Amino acid sequence: MRILISADMEGATGVTHASDVIPGTEQWHRFRPIFTGDVNACVAGLFDGGATGVLVNEAHSSQRNLLLEQLDPRARMLTGRHKPLSMMQGIESEVDGVVLLGYHAGAGEDGVLAHTYLENSITGVFLDGVPASEGRLNAALAAEHGVPVLVVTGDDRTCADATEYAPTAERVAVKECVSRYAAICAPPSVTAKQIADASKAAMAIAGRVAKSVAPHRIEVEFDATHLAHAAAVIPTVELVDTRRIGFDAESMTEAMKAFKIVTAIAGGAVVEEYG
Repeated sequence: MRILISADMEGATGVTHASDVIPGTEQWHRFRPIFTGDVNACVAGLFDGGATGVLVNEAHSSQRNLLLEQLDPRARMLTGRHKPLSMMQGIESEVDGVVLLGYHAGAGEDGVLAHTYLENSITGVFLDGVPASEGRLNAALAAEHGVPVLVVTGDDRTCADATEYAPTAERVAVKECVSRYAAICAPPSVTAKQIADASKAAMAIAGRVAKSVAPHRIEVEFDATHLAHAAAVIPTVELVDTRRIGFDAESMTEAMKAFKIVTAIAGGAVVEEYG
């Protein structure tokens, strides 16, 4: 049983503020070992539950945040940017389950550091008409490869979101959202046990299932008109409304590749304080 961990940072234990996750800041340095601790707790639980191999895909920002020198030696880490499947690189390698660790609520929703791909600028992402967090998008990609979501960790809003897109997954709320930049947090010693216990229990549902390949539509709503117009120059992308674009794809893999291009173009069109 080989398991993939997609590790994001906004939903890690104790994280509540932008400075906690922006590479190079004092607080980012502080939270790197805590983030790594969450991953190690998950790795330990997966192995206790019967996993024979674990690949950790660094999924946050620069994708170079976890401390390799502190990683559980039984795991391997995929680090660095420009992966074809981004946060879910490794899902295509015949793994038997995936953990969405350190995840967060989607753009336009309540949740600690809630966003979808772009930290701001995007006010909503919709997958087949349903509001979509990164968790929902990535779970759909996992389903296309026949890989079940085993565990989701993050704040309580993240876990509530996961009940819809991954109802059989174990869920661990490492903090309780008060606002986008405030939360009631449990200490790492407490969340580590919770994550490990959930990961061990989740191995009971590990194992490949039937692949679910189907066409999908993604729509993205921005906070400014010029971002939508910038993204709409991409072939196959249409301007749906003043601040909203949409596109269709034959599979979730193709949809996510197109979504990456949309966010890259829109992100590049942001102009300093004016967005």
